[in-house]
Amino acid sequence: MSQLAEKKNFFRKDKTWREKMEALIPGFLLLCGLLSVLTTVGIVFTLIKETASFFAEVPFVDFITGTKWTALFSEDQREFGILPLLIGSLQITLGATVVAVPLGIGSAIYLSEYAPERIRQVIKPVLEVLAGIPTIVFGYFGVTFVTPLLRDVFPDMDFFNALSASIVVGIMILPMIASLSEDAMRSVPRNIREAAYGLGSTRLEVSLKVVLPAALSGIVASFVLALSRAVGETMAVTIIAGSTPNMSFSYLESIQTMTAFMVQASTGDVSYHSLPYYSIYAVGATLFVITLTMNLLALYISRRYKEEY
Repeated sequence: MSQLAEKKNFFRKDKTWREKMEALIPGFLLLCGLLSVLTTVGIVFTLIKETASFFAEVPFVDFITGTKWTALFSEDQREFGILPLLIGSLQITLGATVVAVPLGIGSAIYLSEYAPERIRQVIKPVLEVLAGIPTIVFGYFGVTFVTPLLRDVFPDMDFFNALSASIVVGIMILPMIASLSEDAMRSVPRNIREAAYGLGSTRLEVSLKVVLPAALSGIVASFVLALSRAVGETMAVTIIAGSTPNMSFSYLESIQTMTAFMVQASTGDVSYHSLPYYSIYAVGATLFVITLTMNLLALYISRRYKEEY
């Protein structure tokens, strides 16, 4: 009876303009959701289709185990081993982690447990503004400021190098870790803190031994999400780290990441439907699988270790 009444109400002729708009909103929101799903499906379909064309000519085993990447060389010199690009991306991610995680956690603890409300209302928006700065600006900041500073300390360091890129990417993902971790820590109920204070704990002990473990699922999820951003960072790494795919594992030398190769190939003279053209999609598919795995891991951790209060 209720469904029949709703249907009659929908077709009622004397409905006001506001009621008509309210009736259309659910359909509009459904359309927005379907559009997002279709966009994702389209991206995945394109990646699979073009990547399949690449692997029709290059063996998959050679792609994932090869140690040389010369996709843009002449045809007789081309090699498609993705390991140098993969290692370059992992170098940047590891270096960014060393920079961002301690600073992010320290910032989150201060904002959640120590900062007065007035100071928090100033610092947190500034951190969020830092997250909104275009990545290409970070790239030129690294080239003009961070790299010259580091070369005073390491005179033998290449102008394009992994160390500067790691530091800059660490600064880029810092706001994400700090903001999400602070939100997770502030969601811990106040009575848990008061119980710890009642037992004689200091503020530092409460922060590190009570609040931090209680918010662990949200904090770890923020780590994984920030690192997935670091893996997929493009312009800053392209500008700072260079375009030399190698496996030296040295942070003082020029490297190339997966995203940097995609930029280099996309802006070069790569002919449509050629093997170097298909290699862009193969690298993109590899990057997609890595970031998807990391996001699923973050989702699993947040659900598996979520504390209910």
